[in-house]
Amino acid sequence: MDYRHIQFCDQKSHIDLKQLQKLFQLGAFWAQDRKIEDLAIAIANSDPTIAVWDKNKLIGFARATSDGIYRATIWDVVIHPDYRGAGLGRKLVETVLSHPRLSRVERVYLMTSHQQSFYERIGFVCNSTTTMVLHNQPAIASVTAQTMQPQEATGG
Repeated sequence: MDYRHIQFCDQKSHIDLKQLQKLFQLGAFWAQDRKIEDLAIAIANSDPTIAVWDKNKLIGFARATSDGIYRATIWDVVIHPDYRGAGLGRKLVETVLSHPRLSRVERVYLMTSHQQSFYERIGFVCNSTTTMVLHNQPAIASVTAQTMQPQEATGG
């Protein structure tokens, strides 16, 4: 397959949310049921977002969140199954890492269920010391926020 016409784009306005939803359904088991409205929110709150295009077809995507200096997390790395094995996934992750928003970040995190060896080849290492997760329960968070005193809510 000829990959010379593949383009990487960091412009959020160029992301076709319907194509992104289809790409996730096809190639990302963790994102099968994402809604277009939620994808729009995730993209709006991520920088950078990188889309990979083969002419007018979205074939890859990744996004990151960061404070710009100390910590960043890479999310939602996906390459269309028909395009895997050609180095596009590696180039996609390297494009995210070299983006000006992430290039100076001290520590970059990502989560993966089955692709540890792929990310290790890029330079990531397993990190068992910082893995914690909170499964947010909006009803509980709402009740907690309502019962806090004003000085508790501001840290005062």
